[in-house]
Amino acid sequence: MASKEAQQCCEKFKTMIGGQALIEGIMMRGPQKDAIVIRGKEGLTVEVSDRKLPPKGSFKSWPFFRGVFNFFDAQVTGVKALMRSADLAPEEMHEEPSKFDKWLEKKLGNEKFQQAILWIAVAMGLGLSILLFFLLPMVIGGFFDKWLTSTVAVNLVEGLIRMIIFMIYMFLMSRMQEMKRVFAYHGAEHKTIRCYEAGLPLTVDNVRIQTRLHPRCGTSFLLVVMIISILVFSVASSGLLAIFPGLEGMRGSFAYRMIMIAFKLLLLPVVVGITYEINRFCGRHDNTFTRILSAPGMWMQHFTTNEPDDSMMEVAIAAVQAVLPEVEGTDRW
Repeated sequence: MASKEAQQCCEKFKTMIGGQALIEGIMMRGPQKDAIVIRGKEGLTVEVSDRKLPPKGSFKSWPFFRGVFNFFDAQVTGVKALMRSADLAPEEMHEEPSKFDKWLEKKLGNEKFQQAILWIAVAMGLGLSILLFFLLPMVIGGFFDKWLTSTVAVNLVEGLIRMIIFMIYMFLMSRMQEMKRVFAYHGAEHKTIRCYEAGLPLTVDNVRIQTRLHPRCGTSFLLVVMIISILVFSVASSGLLAIFPGLEGMRGSFAYRMIMIAFKLLLLPVVVGITYEINRFCGRHDNTFTRILSAPGMWMQHFTTNEPDDSMMEVAIAAVQAVLPEVEGTDRW
């Protein structure tokens, strides 16, 4: 039974420690270290590495710039951890390499092969996300240019289409049998972070009673990206039309749609940078405004997290413990 103290727990501080669910495991990132913890037949495998942080004063730590850098770094680190978890997962989960994989490894060598696969996976992941959640809504929304003369209205339609596609995608992912365990590990990660932020000992009993929803989840970040994109695209598109009024005469044409799509794709780093700063602000404050911003992401986590079993919580606890800072408090958000 969980203690009465644990049942009445609440957040005492906000930590920057966060992670990602893997194949039969969890990757956790702390202020100085990264950790991958995988459950195999013989128990837990724990791998810890030092984080490569940008030097103080680097442009990578400047506001807005840091959002773009951290987003890209998280994608690379996440894919690398996912590939490593596939290597460490139980043998029955391994797939036979394809003929192309074997040919590529033979040509490049094992180390270069792993690097090639990593960058191909990152490129495909980012490319698919841009295609599905940005390019496709832009193409569909572009057809409304003939009837909607307001740039804001067009971007609102695009944003609505983008949100619908994202929610359908997440719902379908949550129904896949292979993803249910991954989403349960995602829930274990959240519950363990909640327990840590409540100042409770990291035990399975204390972790079990925590909610699997967390306001500083990547799902929340993606939803805020979509909301901010509506505002940024609306303002920037209106500005572009004001600078080049001749574009108004092209509205509804194929050339106009291509120009607006290319322009908005170039604005994606701006959207990510702004969203990152908003996410940092929400992470440091708890008020009505930040709770409203976090609400859609919290709701979506009902699809992207499942209740974990005790063995999954043990993995999450080991992952958090592996990245705790040497100096207490240096992981505060």
